[in-house]
Amino acid sequence: MAASRLDPKRRYRIAIGCEGSANKLGIGVIAHPVDSGGNPVQGLEGQDDAAIVLSNVRDTFVSPPGTGFLPRETAAHHRNMFVKVARRALADAGIRPDQIDCVCYTRGPGMGAPLSATAVGARTLALLWRKPLVGVNHCVGHIEMGRAVTGATHPVVLYVSGGNSQVIAYAGRRYRIFGETLDVAVGNCLDRFARTLRLSNDPAPGYNIEQLAKGPFRNKKWRETDDDEGNTGQRNDTASEPEREPLLLDLPYAVKGMDCSFSGVLTRADEWAAHMRAGRLAPDGKNLITPEDLCFSLQETVYAMLVEITERAMAHVGSNQVLIVGGVGCNERLQAMMGQMAAERGGSVYATDERFCIDNGIMIAHAGLLAHETGFETPLVDSSCTQRFRTDEVLVAWRRD
Repeated sequence: MAASRLDPKRRYRIAIGCEGSANKLGIGVIAHPVDSGGNPVQGLEGQDDAAIVLSNVRDTFVSPPGTGFLPRETAAHHRNMFVKVARRALADAGIRPDQIDCVCYTRGPGMGAPLSATAVGARTLALLWRKPLVGVNHCVGHIEMGRAVTGATHPVVLYVSGGNSQVIAYAGRRYRIFGETLDVAVGNCLDRFARTLRLSNDPAPGYNIEQLAKGPFRNKKWRETDDDEGNTGQRNDTASEPEREPLLLDLPYAVKGMDCSFSGVLTRADEWAAHMRAGRLAPDGKNLITPEDLCFSLQETVYAMLVEITERAMAHVGSNQVLIVGGVGCNERLQAMMGQMAAERGGSVYATDERFCIDNGIMIAHAGLLAHETGFETPLVDSSCTQRFRTDEVLVAWRRD
């Protein structure tokens, strides 16, 4: 067991968090400093009173290229890996089960079968260790982890992931949703298009779209090829072609107030992919359409939509801070576009790296411990999961502002 990083002269409350709402199983351990009276002290990142991440372990279910992850197969992965990941989280943290104050788990939203599989593991730990159980809203977990890591105080939150796209701001002890997708989430749009191009799901389809969108952009005709595992893709044997400017292909731009829609964007991107496979020229009449052009066009369009609705929310609530959370929040192009908008308004953008923006157990531990410190816990009989758990359903009792 690794040595704990906790100061033996200080007191802490400790939580273990279990996250499994999609294809990532994450378990992490966090410690919150408390004062001499046992009251929680909430400091910002870099301060002496900041929360301490003791471990953050994650294991991802990766499906073959061109496919998504099915709930049943994903749940089986979480069941098979739960004990291994939990043991490693405890070992990395350097603590014993008797030092833990509560066991936290993702109650929702998410995919039903993976949520249930992870909840069973969390209930088992709570019963074995005789610790209280705390159900956590996945979205609130992302927000609180982002606030803790970046030090953002009163930001407009852009929460973008495979299953959610929301513009959020805090008011009246709740995280209020000011805008959201009207159909599919932006991450789902990207993942679905990655399947159209038969991109690898390792480490993530959205990441591989991001890399293609960076170029280089060269004329090359699409040719299907099979690898040893039967996966198809494009032969990239045209490196001698001169580089050119990326093609910004026409895609629907669907923004309605502070809401947006991505399904039409995806449909049109699929149509452009069909043109590419047929070897048709781009609308300029001289360049071939390539996967790089498609990924570039898709990113530029959907991220411009997100920047617009975020800016509108900033003006509405009077904030000059933007906090980007969720798996899509790792995207460097999205961060750059948001940063340009915020700079023009005299504001700033806050974002985390892949340790915290991608689904993880530590965000569930952190949000759960914040709730537990107010006296909240989830009775075992009520520890069900739900695929629909709105961000604004949660009373944020731990915030005093």
